[in-house]
Order: sequence, then C-alpha cells, then structure tokens
Amino acid sequence: MTTVLPLVNWNNGIIMIGVFALVVVALVAIMISLMNSDKKKENT
Repeated sequence: MTTVLPLVNWNNGIIMIGVFALVVVALVAIMISLMNSDKKKENT
C-alpha cells in the first residue's frame, strides 16, 4: 500500500484563503480612507 489518500481538499482551502485575503484588504482600505478623512476634517 504505497498510495496516499488525500486527507484535505486543498481547493476549498485556497478559495477560503482568497476570500479572507480580499476581506482583509478591503478592511485595511476602509481604515486608511477613514484615517485620511479624519485628518482632513481636523484641518478645516
């Protein structure tokens, strides 16, 4: 018995990591835009 059965479906994991990465990038972009808008409001 030299056959190795795959214990993990990597396709689902790759998709979930991609979705998580997109969410993180979106949250970082929102935080940067909020910080920039706050600085502009303080100057006026």
